[in-house]
Order: sequence, then C-alpha cells, then structure tokens
Amino acid sequence: MASTSTSSISPPMYDVFLSFRGEDTRKTFTDHLYADLVANGIHTFRDNEELEMGGVIAPELLQAIQESRVSIIIFSENYASSRWCLDELVKILECQKITNQIVVPVFYHVDPSEVRKQTGSLGEAFIRHEMDATQEESEKIQRWRATLTEIGNISGFHVQDQ
Repeated sequence: MASTSTSSISPPMYDVFLSFRGEDTRKTFTDHLYADLVANGIHTFRDNEELEMGGVIAPELLQAIQESRVSIIIFSENYASSRWCLDELVKILECQKITNQIVVPVFYHVDPSEVRKQTGSLGEAFIRHEMDATQEESEKIQRWRATLTEIGNISGFHVQDQ
C-alpha cells in the first residue's frame, strides 16, 4: 500500500505561536496578549525562556512554529537585534509558504516601513549583524532582510503609545 505525503502531516498542536523580543515586550504587551488569547480558549505557544545571545534556535521552537495555525509576530524596537527572532521569522515565512500558516504582524512602537526597509532601530541592528560577518553569515543576513521585507508587506496591526 502506497503512503501519501499527507499521512505524515499532523494536525496543528497550537492555535497561535507568538514571536517577540522578550526584553521589549515580554512583561507588557506580549503578556497581555497571551493572557487574552488563553482566556478565550486559544491554545498559544509563548517561549518563556530568556535566550542566550548568539545561541542557536532550539528545535522545540522550530517545531512549535511548524505546529501552529497562526504566527503573531510582534515587531518591536529591538526585534531585529536578536538572531534568534530573525531565525524564527525565516521559519515562520517558510511555514506560511508551505502550509499556508496565517501570519499576523504587530508593529509595536515601530513603523511598518522600518520593518520593510530595515531602517531606524532595525537598520542599526543589521549594521551590527553585518560587522565582521563571515560569507555564510552574510548570506543568512540577506535571508533575514528578504524575510523582513516580505513580512513587512503583510497587512497587520500598528500599536502606538496608549
């Protein structure tokens, strides 16, 4: 009996995956959003670990992204300074293209054009990433830039000061 490719696809484990820069929004916007989602019965993945600078993204996070119906990306001032966040973003875009995962950007105190064009604090983060980058790292940085441009063009929510 021949197996089909759909037999290996499992149903999503999470309704929502939250991608965010912990130092910017963990104790404020992200905590409130997470609490509201859970209170409304939405099974949500939020990483509770403070991540090491320069560390490799954990396989559990990549799996959680793959096993989510929706990814909500909370772009904030320091989002692009985290290699971990940028690696998550690449995976999220990959899942959007392969599994039609819904991607919802939230622009938290950053303008959507800063994400699309990598200007402002996001541009400054890329200058730091590019300093002394190897050829392999430079190629990865270009993938991050392309991903930010693509996701920055998705209609989302722009959150300013309350």
